[in-house]
Amino acid sequence: MSKTFASQGDTKEKTISFKEIGEGLYAFTAEGDPNTGVIIGDDSVMIVDAQATPAMAQKVIERVRSVTDKPIKYVVLSHYHAVRVLGASAYDAGEIITSAKCRGMIAERGKEDWDSEFGRFPRLFQGADSIPGLTWPTMTFREHMTVYLGSRRVDLMHLGRAHTAGDVVVHVPDSGVMFSGDIVEYYSACYCGDAHFKDWPATLDRIAGYRPRALVPGRGDALVGEDKVQEAVSLTRDFLTRTYEPVAEVAHRGGTLKEAMAACRKACDDRFKDYAIYEHCLPFNVARAYDEALEIDTPRVWTAERDREVWAALQS
Repeated sequence: MSKTFASQGDTKEKTISFKEIGEGLYAFTAEGDPNTGVIIGDDSVMIVDAQATPAMAQKVIERVRSVTDKPIKYVVLSHYHAVRVLGASAYDAGEIITSAKCRGMIAERGKEDWDSEFGRFPRLFQGADSIPGLTWPTMTFREHMTVYLGSRRVDLMHLGRAHTAGDVVVHVPDSGVMFSGDIVEYYSACYCGDAHFKDWPATLDRIAGYRPRALVPGRGDALVGEDKVQEAVSLTRDFLTRTYEPVAEVAHRGGTLKEAMAACRKACDDRFKDYAIYEHCLPFNVARAYDEALEIDTPRVWTAERDREVWAALQS
């Protein structure tokens, strides 16, 4: 069991990479920290996921300005989590786009998630005093939306529930490149605290069906080549299955949350202990898997108080 809750003890700065994965398409990655995508069109730029604070977003903007001076007109948010959205104001974009479901989740639980995530992972919230408040979209869509950056087409899609109920993936057809948010991870644990375990594999299948030639996952290295993308999809699926099944077995027989954690560790530790944020995710993943196994369809809202309660239950 980790001695500190979530990533409170993670203070080491990560090395940033900014990699071109297709013509005018870039991945901002940082050794398992949240990724950001950059799409450069004829006349403007689209950002996919904003980082946790405006101060952190400046690191992305610096890299963007090293390759283009075109204006950043769009910020697309793959889902509502604070580490993805609260830096959006830094880009001074004309439009901030989410799924309609994501906007509803911001209204329902955005402030609680902000408070909870700030306590879990303080290193990602550098310059937290630069956050002006919750990030609200200016545009939403239900299942599909197309944006043109000049002649470059970008498709925004809600392909199903997965990491959250409102996840968005971004597809650039002219290059076969996709930005998946946290639906796909690469050698990083999936955070499942707001997940839909039973729906997530089908959503992965829909992503795989596009046969992306490159993909930027939510965390982990950018993936270039169809084989690399399919590997990441398979690894993500494996992580979800190995997490959910032992926890569900404990829940179905009336076992405790602590017993579910032990069962999850037995199934997962050897295989995933070296994945980024593995220890961070465990308490949230076990709690959500336990609830979903008991047919609680809508994930319970995580608050700083609930974080402490679950952590205490797992320690007792």
